[in-house]
Amino acid sequence: MVDLRQKPYYLNADQIRWVEETISGMKLEEKIGQLFVTMVGNSEERKPENIRKLIDTYHPGAIRYHNAAKEEIWEMTKNLQEASPIPLLIASNCEAGGNGGVTEGTPLANGAAMAAMDSEEAVFEVASASAREAAAIGCNWNFAPIVDLTCNWRNTIVQLRAFSDNPDDVIRYSKAFFQGMKTQNFATCMKHFPGDGTEENDQHLLMGINEMGTEEWDKTFGRVYKELIDEGCMTIMAGHIALPAYSRKLRPGIKDEDIRPATLAPELITDLLKGQLGFNGLVVTDASHMIGMFGATIPRSQQVPQAIAAGCDMYLFFNDKEEDFGYMLEGYRNGIITEERLNDALHRILGIKAALNLNQLKEKGTLSAPREALEVVGSRKHHEISRKLADKYVTLVKDRCNYLPMTPERYPRIKLFYIGSEATVIAGTKFKSNDDVIIKDIISQLEARGFIVDASLPQSKGKMEEFKNQYDAVLLVLNIQGFAQFNTMRLKWDEPVKQPWYMSELPTITVSLSNTNNLIDVPMSRCYINAYMPHHEAFEAALEKMMGKSEFKGRYNDNVFCGRWETRF
Repeated sequence: MVDLRQKPYYLNADQIRWVEETISGMKLEEKIGQLFVTMVGNSEERKPENIRKLIDTYHPGAIRYHNAAKEEIWEMTKNLQEASPIPLLIASNCEAGGNGGVTEGTPLANGAAMAAMDSEEAVFEVASASAREAAAIGCNWNFAPIVDLTCNWRNTIVQLRAFSDNPDDVIRYSKAFFQGMKTQNFATCMKHFPGDGTEENDQHLLMGINEMGTEEWDKTFGRVYKELIDEGCMTIMAGHIALPAYSRKLRPGIKDEDIRPATLAPELITDLLKGQLGFNGLVVTDASHMIGMFGATIPRSQQVPQAIAAGCDMYLFFNDKEEDFGYMLEGYRNGIITEERLNDALHRILGIKAALNLNQLKEKGTLSAPREALEVVGSRKHHEISRKLADKYVTLVKDRCNYLPMTPERYPRIKLFYIGSEATVIAGTKFKSNDDVIIKDIISQLEARGFIVDASLPQSKGKMEEFKNQYDAVLLVLNIQGFAQFNTMRLKWDEPVKQPWYMSELPTITVSLSNTNNLIDVPMSRCYINAYMPHHEAFEAALEKMMGKSEFKGRYNDNVFCGRWETRF
């Protein structure tokens, strides 16, 4: 059983009394409901009458939601907390800024960009600004930071989101991130146990596998988790990732077909994480609609309760509310979830809420931030922070032919080619890309600095000499991002004319606004820059540096060269 007097709760007698009395006063259906983090997905679901129905029917312990306008999210969280007799954990996904919690939120710096700055102070600033924006809309739980290790350059799932392949750096940055989040009333989280980044597959599409041996895992992922557990991290997200070496060590004789992702593996959650590593906090599953869980060799009717039986304390997202709630309830009634396991999970869930004083805030009527607090979301101050951070993280990987500086005097006529992404899938929902907005902003910034920009798409390459007479340089902008569609994201040359035939004809400057490892697809690029983020301030900083008005300050990980010799020159 969890000890609520110890790390990470440190509850006093009154707080423990509230936990015990609340649990003892719950009906069985209310106890089962506390195990779920449910999604509020659209405007219809955010209506007060539907919020009330959700709370009264399913009694969820926590909420996640699809981003929307700040006023709409603020109203939603306020109505949720007023409707729920037990205060809710409301989760944001602010890994890289307030934009992970609300549409107008400020994008600041993702994990790779933070590593490029190599500054704990900068990481703290990212986290604290993110926390201010997320708290303003009513959040109190952040699913960040990502503490995976980018060991495999082909992994595009955490390539931008995680910090590094260096455990020492991940530990330093994560501790700074925790401190930044604690400037507001937030429960900290880290993900995805037992560790992503060793392979190239996406758990949205299949079960992930961390193939490290036990000793290697102990020295890398295990050390990261142990140090951050000791630091006081309150919650951990379990990934749909198997760790076969430890499953075999902790369950001698286990058959290969019985090896499960951590979310369904008691030897990984109960024995390794809560036992060997001593984690006393709350474990939440990664999203259960991901095929990494769906693809397990047991039906969902067993997956739902077995995640709790394995040691996870909360279950992220219903597939179908009525059905999954029924599966969890039946799993308790038929003994898959024991009374002791249910009681332990409830104490951990309510313990986090008590540690954040959510019950006291609810009694005082101050559980939701005042409407005026929304002014901080997307504020000028935060965009200034974004600009300052971008100046530090934009990274020059190579300029072998001295194409820089790129000035209107040297290259007045710019041919712009842009490679974007078709769409992004988030929490099971497909969203259109905003490439048109990004292209328009890039052109506007270039023209404002005196460049003549042609972003039109020719029908064919045409004559080389005519092309060279018409333009002075090419700017190739790459913005390949997203997951839950491909196991490995690579450049998709959606039009043959965009393919890099022009690199042998004119000076070409390649700028990536997302994945750091695009050199695998453009190794012939002699000038390559990682800007990490597809927002105004990131490209603005990159442009200032390309023009020679500011020095490049970011550092790159050797992964950018993708283990290839020809990408380096």
